[in-house]
Amino acid sequence: MIGTFINVAAILLGGLIGLTAGHKIPAKFRQTIVSGLGLFTLAYGIYIFTETKNMLIPLGALILGTIAGEWLKLEERLESLGSFLQAKFNSAENPQSADAQRFINGFVTTSLLFCIGPMAILGSIQDGLSGNFQMLAIKSLLDGLASVAFASSLGAGVLFSALPVLVYQGAISLSARALGQGFDASVVAEMTAIGGVILAGIAISNLLEIKKIRTGSFLPALVFAVLIVLGLNALGIAY
Repeated sequence: MIGTFINVAAILLGGLIGLTAGHKIPAKFRQTIVSGLGLFTLAYGIYIFTETKNMLIPLGALILGTIAGEWLKLEERLESLGSFLQAKFNSAENPQSADAQRFINGFVTTSLLFCIGPMAILGSIQDGLSGNFQMLAIKSLLDGLASVAFASSLGAGVLFSALPVLVYQGAISLSARALGQGFDASVVAEMTAIGGVILAGIAISNLLEIKKIRTGSFLPALVFAVLIVLGLNALGIAY
């Protein structure tokens, strides 16, 4: 869970900077840094894709996973979950004072931003399975920058979004560690390769804003990668 702890620390630090000095940081400065991180994330995604031992495995897993993800409408469900939580906290049936409403808005907005997304899930799984927290470290940089921007406009509620991040990502990492005890290096390698593809998609879609990609629909590919490798191992097929 080291990656999750780093992520929480980054949110708290970024939030504190945003509260105290965020208004002094030019928008173009923040945007340029995000672009640089986007390029790095893309390069890192390509780099960890090379973990695969056979490119046909992540390709097959990605095709099957995308079909499953689209059938399950994962992208829409993630977006709907965010809209539902936002509406719950901002319900007109529960009027709030201006300060309280600002606090809640900051808390809900950043909690959804930091928790609902492929990188949070994928990075936490990788951290739990192998102890490799590099992906969550990248996410931490992005979340820290976002915290600066949001805290400067939405206030202290942003800092409290670190709590759901701790619970959510920590639970995923601990579950992955418990479920993945029987996984050998070949399984982890192919899951990592799939993770590289998803990470590259996030960089292109969200950070560099080159083309919108429904990366949420790729998540089932992680499961199919495990099933394909375990199936090949059980059949004694070398790859």
